[in-house]
Amino acid sequence: ESDTASEISFQFNKHKKTPSIGSHSSDMASVSSVSGSVLSVYSGDFGSVDAQGTVEFALDYDEKNREFQVHVSQCKDLAVVDEKKGRSDPYVKTYLLPDKARMGKRKTSVKKRTVNPIYNEVLRYKIEKMVLLIQKLNLSVWHNDPLGRNSFLGEIEIDLAGWDWSNRKLNWYPLKPRSLSAVNGVDHRGVMSLSIKYVPPGSLGPKNPPSGEVHIWVKDVKDLLQLRPSGVDSFVKCYVLPDTSKKSYQKTRVIKRDTNPVFNHTIVYDGFHTEDLKDACVELTVWDHEKLTNHFLGGIRLGLGTGLSYGISVDWMDSTQEEVAFWQEMMLAANEWIEGLLPLRSL
Repeated sequence: ESDTASEISFQFNKHKKTPSIGSHSSDMASVSSVSGSVLSVYSGDFGSVDAQGTVEFALDYDEKNREFQVHVSQCKDLAVVDEKKGRSDPYVKTYLLPDKARMGKRKTSVKKRTVNPIYNEVLRYKIEKMVLLIQKLNLSVWHNDPLGRNSFLGEIEIDLAGWDWSNRKLNWYPLKPRSLSAVNGVDHRGVMSLSIKYVPPGSLGPKNPPSGEVHIWVKDVKDLLQLRPSGVDSFVKCYVLPDTSKKSYQKTRVIKRDTNPVFNHTIVYDGFHTEDLKDACVELTVWDHEKLTNHFLGGIRLGLGTGLSYGISVDWMDSTQEEVAFWQEMMLAANEWIEGLLPLRSL
């Protein structure tokens, strides 16, 4: 991979209304299924009950299999959600924080009509021990609603750096109200510095360029999540959605062992008509590179955030106010570089 400009044609069948138009790339589909919104730890919380009761669990790390294990035993005296029927249908959910997107969530089965559920289940994470030690375990209990209107029943958060790993016994812990950090959406993933420019067709002379071009200059990223003591080996992927073909896909080189990588990489997409800017979305995602798999760190989506692309409802047209304003400024200032500093987020 070089730092020189790469030129790719922006091609898709904008009149062919097939499910593929709104699909993610394979990498993004897997991430989307586990990460959700910034407040994914509390996604779907419709309840207003006070946290009460206790949960019994044990933690262990299997050195041979490089696996973190959460032994969820049982809960006692949970809050009653449906007072008329006097029932709760509880389950336990875990996250490793702050990197929810990378590790995803784990859940136990649902135990119906009980405030004293017994699980005896093991939730497992494949993770290196040194990476685990810079994480926090968030364990929460929820009431499962058939319509998805789940209710938060309580949680406990454990800093794994200070955990006594010789303690493998089951212990009881009081469930607490949700943490203020998660409620307030503290999910800092870093900040990307970039510039974008739109060059309309024929704006530089007769038939120059023959079609519209979007230029994307990825400069640097600051304050990335540090997954290892040595830092992260990061790179940036780029797609122009709804096109998720190989022609649309571009990436920068990998910057090793640096949480503040400088990429200085420019990409040019041609094939744009001015009206395409309303329906397209530039998706830039930052990844940590490892031999077996790459881990999602955060991303941005540049577009109008309307939820629609060529009249079709799509979940990726979800740009934040900052991202929308950045894209709109580019649309209004043809042939000018627009500079931006945008926070990375879950996608």
